[in-house]
Amino acid sequence: MSIRWLTLVPLLFIFVGVAFANHVNPMVLGMPFLFFYVVCCVVLTSVCMAVVYKFDPTNKEGD
Repeated sequence: MSIRWLTLVPLLFIFVGVAFANHVNPMVLGMPFLFFYVVCCVVLTSVCMAVVYKFDPTNKEGD
């Protein structure tokens, strides 16, 4: 199984999860919950892309 399937995780979090996280309360770190959720999705996207970049076999150095 290819590591590139990991790129679908942020897509699912943003498109599916926002419908469930669409709440103003509770406040998390002084932000409404939806805004906090979107910020977490951005961080998760960066982590997933870094993992895909690191472990993708087509990204070998020295080619």
